[in-house]
Amino acid sequence: MAEIPQNFRDLFEKKSFAHLATRMSDGRPQVTPVWIDFDGTHVLVNTATARVKDKNMRRDKRVALSISDPDNPYRYLAILGEVAEITQDGADAHIDRLAQRYLGQAKYPYHRPGEARVIYKIRPDKVSTHE
Repeated sequence: MAEIPQNFRDLFEKKSFAHLATRMSDGRPQVTPVWIDFDGTHVLVNTATARVKDKNMRRDKRVALSISDPDNPYRYLAILGEVAEITQDGADAHIDRLAQRYLGQAKYPYHRPGEARVIYKIRPDKVSTHE
């Protein structure tokens, strides 16, 4: 497992968007901008079940992430990794915390009826940076 350098961990405290790359069943890449978080070991991505990225990561756990600094887009973190854990535990509270950071709202405002949230814990296997 690779470590996220200390001098890039601030990206997980800002309104940094990540571009998450997964693989479709036919092998084509699928890229989605996502909110991100970091638990000190894993990159966390929160999504609703049954979305394309959810289906892709359940089928093929290999992913790539590109995270640019919103204050300087030429400063970025690139990660090749693998989904280490999938959990619904705490996913609703987690998306609310992300909504606070990204939107300034205490509750995630885009819940759909019957939607279940899930957290993907991504283990970084290779990390590259640019300042």
